[in-house]
Amino acid sequence: MAVAAMLSPEGNLQAYRDLLQYLGQRMGRPVELVQRRTYLEVNKLVTDGRVDLAFVCTGAYCQAAGEHRMELLVVPQVGSKVTYRALIIVPAASGAKAFRDLEGRVFAFTDPLSNTGYRYPRRVLAEMGRRPGPFFGRTLFTYSHDRSIRAVAEGLADGAAVDEIVFERLAKAEPALAERVRVILRSEEFGIPPVVVPASLPDVEKSRLRRLLLALQDDPEGRKALKALGVDRFVEVDPALYRVPCQEPREERCER
Repeated sequence: MAVAAMLSPEGNLQAYRDLLQYLGQRMGRPVELVQRRTYLEVNKLVTDGRVDLAFVCTGAYCQAAGEHRMELLVVPQVGSKVTYRALIIVPAASGAKAFRDLEGRVFAFTDPLSNTGYRYPRRVLAEMGRRPGPFFGRTLFTYSHDRSIRAVAEGLADGAAVDEIVFERLAKAEPALAERVRVILRSEEFGIPPVVVPASLPDVEKSRLRRLLLALQDDPEGRKALKALGVDRFVEVDPALYRVPCQEPREERCER
């Protein structure tokens, strides 16, 4: 099972440990957690059929779904929602009140395939008639949302674009850290980062994995795994949920 680096490797290991154990017990074989530094590397694991299941970013799903080598299996439901937003954050003491106030500053992106951590701030800039290079003084990639939040909190970046779900989870776990940053912009709602499988995976295996994930909330050990993930349940959705984040050309999504 692969997990995209929306959290740092340490954060992913802690969050997914119970789910790995649950799936291994129900499937009668060990389930290994596979991590890579970039979303593109995780996508390749899926499209090459080297993993059977993956938790990927919305933007990464959009990139691979168009190639018909990755299929949507289920999505996490958080509260009553299967959507999330991008947040633009700055240090709590910053004088920035709007995105335009970040001109000439250091800005942290998450990953070149990230919907909330890269595509959204680029779209905001495009609507302003600007591009990242000329607008920001300097940009950097952190390769996880929690690292972006910490970069802003610690003064390594003057702003960042991050996943709302990761931000809220980190704020609960480390409230003192969250108090050191401030949200200045929220995006519209996007389809939540999905759970996917290789298109080449046998249908019987796809069905088995889907049933296991959909039934997690009906089992005490399953509910424990869901709690560790910060998820209420997994549900099936229409792929049309991703129409808006997937509507841009692939070249734009991958452009640095």
